[in-house]
Amino acid sequence: MAKKSIGFIKLQWLCPNCGTKNPGPNKFCTGCGAAQPADVKFEQPERQDLIKDEEEIRRAKAGPDIHCAFCGTRNFGDAKFCGQCGGDLQEGKIREEGQVMGAYQTGPQKQVACPSCGAMNVDTAYQCENCGAPLERKAAAPPAVKPEKAPMKPGIGCVIAAVLGILGLILIVALLSAGGKTEGVEATLQSAGWERLVFIQGLKPVNRQAFIDQIPANASIGSCEDRYHHSEDEPVENSVEACGTPYTVDTGSGYAEVIQDCVYEVYLEYCNYTVEEWQVVDQVILQGSDRSPQWPNPQLEANERLGDTRESYSAIFSTDEGQMTYTFSDEDLYEQLIPGSQWVLLVNNSGQIVSIEAE
Repeated sequence: MAKKSIGFIKLQWLCPNCGTKNPGPNKFCTGCGAAQPADVKFEQPERQDLIKDEEEIRRAKAGPDIHCAFCGTRNFGDAKFCGQCGGDLQEGKIREEGQVMGAYQTGPQKQVACPSCGAMNVDTAYQCENCGAPLERKAAAPPAVKPEKAPMKPGIGCVIAAVLGILGLILIVALLSAGGKTEGVEATLQSAGWERLVFIQGLKPVNRQAFIDQIPANASIGSCEDRYHHSEDEPVENSVEACGTPYTVDTGSGYAEVIQDCVYEVYLEYCNYTVEEWQVVDQVILQGSDRSPQWPNPQLEANERLGDTRESYSAIFSTDEGQMTYTFSDEDLYEQLIPGSQWVLLVNNSGQIVSIEAE
């Protein structure tokens, strides 16, 4: 997925000393002059405007700010030496970056009244254009401490549910075990028979749908329409850019980059087509009760061929409990079935023959 940069916005920070909101790049509070804390948490304004000033854009692209290891002064991300003490910034502490701040919010410009003089200012201003007073202050409250919760004890309902669940599992296992049991039943073979089937296939026209690159070369193509096929990370032929909601990412310098996650949806022709395919057009069956099963040998017409084959055998036994039938597909077993021979039938609880063994 490609990340598309739309531009940069200015973040803001709250002065812990007086509660004044300040532009993100400001090193000092506009309300009380206190220095921006090294561990400042930037916030996103309620409404954001993309930065137009080329110098500010350059600063936003410079990367996260660096705090001098010798005097603590904040410096731009592309600085090599501290602007305050001249110290080498290779030893400095780089601010964290990459945090997603939220969705990019735009909208019509609003007017807000200065709390000091009452003059109207645009909602993105931090100081009154008339008197210079900060336009918004918030009391810096200490973080609330959440009381620790005592661990919850399982209620009687949970215990009962657990016991019922275990009992249900035991019952299911018991039923499955009982259903899998077999018993031996003595039996005499009365008769046996065989059936063999051959399918005949013929070439028939079939209507299909597929993308143009998946249609067989010998097909007759009908109507087509463009449909989504797949996505690419980069623009390619027949692709359309599809982007998600813009969001902002902290650059660590008081600015945030506005990003969109984009993919390039590729569209191809999706067509109706007709092609000749082998399909079952007939079947031939041979049956018998002799000892020599045979396969059908049908006469084929033009554009016909032999398809799949199937075979099945059946044996009818007499037991003390009545007549029982066993169906199977093993030719070698069928050859052992001689009328009047004695067998042991393995029968499950459902009364079905699982297997047979000669005595």
